[in-house]
Amino acid sequence: MKRKLTEKSIELFEKKGFSQTTIQDITEALEVTKGTFYYYFSSKEQLLMDIHNEYITNLLERQQQILDAKNKSNKETLKKIIELLIYDIKDKGPSGRVFFREMRHLMNENIESIEKKRKLFRLNIEQVIRDGVNNGEFRSDLPVEMVTLGVLGLANYSYNWFNPNGKITPEELVNTYTEMILGGMVKD
Repeated sequence: MKRKLTEKSIELFEKKGFSQTTIQDITEALEVTKGTFYYYFSSKEQLLMDIHNEYITNLLERQQQILDAKNKSNKETLKKIIELLIYDIKDKGPSGRVFFREMRHLMNENIESIEKKRKLFRLNIEQVIRDGVNNGEFRSDLPVEMVTLGVLGLANYSYNWFNPNGKITPEELVNTYTEMILGGMVKD
């Protein structure tokens, strides 16, 4: 039941927004009582925190698997991370949109916890890029921090417009972004 409450909440938060969705909306959609809701969650904010924590924890675990893979160049590792973010839209799009849009509704102590995990995800990408610069795989004349934020901004903003079932496949988007980031757009 907790999973059903979470999934229905993600659906409603994505459609109506966190502020506009009530506990009553959630329980009515599942035909359960408010008591059922409060058995699993102390508040709507705690539910939102659980959604955020589950989302970023899962993303970090999958990123770590990419980082732990042996015999990969930094270029391949960075492409795999971009792939992770784009395919996540296909597999967990509603959760991602709630994660990016509704974080402002978390209380300060919860925001701090989520921001630490988001920062770790960013620093992991930064380290891949820094390692690539240090071994001569990537250009050294670009600020690593800015490149990292560019990669994240490009991939994360895709949640707002990318339709995995549309004209462009996730694989095509990953390849476009990877080529654009690693190869540039200037024709030689």
